[in-house]
Amino acid sequence: MSDTDLHLDQIFSALADPTRRRIMSLLLEDDMAVSDVAAPFDVSLAAVSKHLVVLASAGLIQQEKRGRITWCRIDPEGMRRASIWMQGFGQFDPVDLDDFERFLAQSLNEEAAFDEN
Repeated sequence: MSDTDLHLDQIFSALADPTRRRIMSLLLEDDMAVSDVAAPFDVSLAAVSKHLVVLASAGLIQQEKRGRITWCRIDPEGMRRASIWMQGFGQFDPVDLDDFERFLAQSLNEEAAFDEN
């Protein structure tokens, strides 16, 4: 397994948890102190800190000590690898079911007209 694969595994594993995804959403707004990140959750500060460690280990956030307060912020570079990997699947156009239904109806009508003649 390559280093890239291991890093992608860490990213997707970190994002698999709904609490960590919610933390990421909070940090999209602005840098936050750990205590501010923990405030909306019904879990201990220690539990939120563990989630932050997972996100930091995956390279999704950075933590910085400023005086006695630890601040967290999104690391945009962390999501870049996952984003590049996922963009590889963007080559497939989504199927427009309305267009597909019109195509089928037109094809069936043409086939029925051909069969009548």
